[in-house]
Amino acid sequence: MKTEFHRISRLPPYIFEQVNRLKAEARARGEDIIDFGMGNPDMPTPSHIVDKLVETARGPRANRYSASRGIKGLRKAMSAYYLRRFGVQLDPETEVIATLGSKEGFANIAQAITAPGDVVLVPNPAYPIHAFGFILAGAAIRHVPATSPDEFLNRAATAIKHSQPSPLAMVVNYPSNPTAQVVGLDFYREVVALAQRHEMWILSDLAYADTYFDEANPPPSILQVEGARELAIEFQSLSKTYAMPGWRMGFAAGNRTLIAALARIKSYLDYGAYTPIQVAAAAALNGPQNCAREIRATYKSRRDVLVDSMARAGWHIPSPPASMFAWAPIPEAFRELGSMEFAKRLLLEAKVAVSPGVGFGEYGEGYVRIALVENEQRIRQAARNVRRFLDFGRNSRVMEAAK
Repeated sequence: MKTEFHRISRLPPYIFEQVNRLKAEARARGEDIIDFGMGNPDMPTPSHIVDKLVETARGPRANRYSASRGIKGLRKAMSAYYLRRFGVQLDPETEVIATLGSKEGFANIAQAITAPGDVVLVPNPAYPIHAFGFILAGAAIRHVPATSPDEFLNRAATAIKHSQPSPLAMVVNYPSNPTAQVVGLDFYREVVALAQRHEMWILSDLAYADTYFDEANPPPSILQVEGARELAIEFQSLSKTYAMPGWRMGFAAGNRTLIAALARIKSYLDYGAYTPIQVAAAAALNGPQNCAREIRATYKSRRDVLVDSMARAGWHIPSPPASMFAWAPIPEAFRELGSMEFAKRLLLEAKVAVSPGVGFGEYGEGYVRIALVENEQRIRQAARNVRRFLDFGRNSRVMEAAK
């Protein structure tokens, strides 16, 4: 009987599994692990959203199959959000579709538009689904270094020039997971111009659109750029904005051809999210937005505490302008270990879990990702643990050098 399956065999070993296994073993021993690893929001979903879910769930028809594309009221709410937030007018019937989170949306658009052998440009480092969704669909991936937005643009142009066949699509993700980089509309104008010249689709991940810390400069949407709707689709998520990760509610907006392709794939695979969840999601988008501002303020406060307390501990971490992550260079004394070994040592010796940068691609090496999913007291405790860990490591190196 065949036990090697083609699509599964294309996936590399899950690089985070080593850290996850060590974390589970430590907790089984009763150790208190401060977990900055997974980007799993810890704040409660605002009460008015939960109340709407409960109210709708009591209805006699609530438990029937829902709509794969999203109920009409939700798609209207998503369109209204784009008009309010970005000044972009979208048709809720043809330019918006609900997804089971942005991750599912990316995986299914890959299935919808990709033929075996198609080339797709993906930033590196990047959120894993950006590449693996297309790998599962049979595509050939061109990893484009993205240590800065300018580097990504320059290297993308080079990758296109040397790709055969010409790339089908390119992925962009700002605010970035994991690097927390942000871009302005000028960047998106260059992306759109590049895609127009080479007849490529653009897949934009905007899951952190509303998790930003400069109130005067909220992250833009690529759909604000003239011509973008002819070739771009953008994925959003309610997970971070409204602390709804387990609700699995997101959406895609933009090009009608891509939206229709995604809708067709989804029609074969799911009946949509539970209707009360969709109703509650519409209430989140249409309702008072002070809750989103409060969630954003919490992440900003945690960011400031993390950067300040870790600096006092001897670990200098750049302050992220957006997202719920800090992209932290490995302290110089430990750099030769690499991100995986450093993350393992940090977990075992400092009781602090982070994500190794290499898990987001080869250009993530030298960094770890820190998720702002612990409260300020726990962040300060982590910094104290890290300080002892760093001091011991430095002293050990001094003693080793003195031998």
